[in-house]
Amino acid sequence: MAILALLQYYRLRIFVFFIRLLLIKRGPIPVAPDNVLQIPSRDQNRTIKAHIYRPIKAKTPSPVLINLHGSGFVLPVHGEDDFYCRYVSNNSTYTVFDVQYRLAPENPFPAPLHDVEDVVRYIQSRPDEYDASQMSIGGFSAGANLSLSASSMMLPRDTFRSVIAFYPPAEMAGLPENKTPPDASGHRIPPFLARTFDSAYFQNTDPCDPRISPFYAPAEQFPASMYIVTPAQDYLADEGAELAGRIRREGGGKYVLHKRVEGCGHGWDKHPKKGSHEERMREEAYQMAVEILKR
Repeated sequence: MAILALLQYYRLRIFVFFIRLLLIKRGPIPVAPDNVLQIPSRDQNRTIKAHIYRPIKAKTPSPVLINLHGSGFVLPVHGEDDFYCRYVSNNSTYTVFDVQYRLAPENPFPAPLHDVEDVVRYIQSRPDEYDASQMSIGGFSAGANLSLSASSMMLPRDTFRSVIAFYPPAEMAGLPENKTPPDASGHRIPPFLARTFDSAYFQNTDPCDPRISPFYAPAEQFPASMYIVTPAQDYLADEGAELAGRIRREGGGKYVLHKRVEGCGHGWDKHPKKGSHEERMREEAYQMAVEILKR
């Protein structure tokens, strides 16, 4: 069994290597943060990179949003949320930490969640700069999964005021090929690719573990305010909507806002054409995220 597991790991490493190679050929991701921090990790001789976006309307100590980018748990695309992070900092009093968490298969579960914990402790250790009582977390795709897991299962209750989850893979045990989008007219992530990325993250751990599949986390464990965005053309849409509904019913009075984005698919907000439906939906969804932070 150990030999089979090792072979599986190296198969994942080789597959992910070539996917990452394609990304490298696209060139670096353009970003314009106000600062870059190297946050101490629990691991010796290692730091966690974070792009920092400071608000126009500065407030000291500042409320904080921790943002976790999408990645399929394996892709090095830190910085892809530059537009969103700047949007939040320009339209609120929040300082945004855009965190470069560790990636699978080299660093599978729970490594990225440990990175989130270390960033939280860093923020909490600087009360003159940051108001830890006004700390929220959010992310996109894999980053949304990590945000939901961290806010419900990894850190004490009430660590976060709110969680913002854009198109989260909330239930990791089900096979991607068995999941269908509410609107099948758009393009979807190839099931074999999604299956490979998912297994690279949780590997030999039970995917029903609520730290991996926040769909199974107790409803009362989530933050007081929640915003879950599910594009109608995304095969992950139904599980995100079902999670929002369950927390609304069983969470003990939490504020849960679920937004279904019609005519859009997974990652629709990243590079929309100017004047397009996707750009209008991005503006609407991001504006609602800011409103959740202001609650």
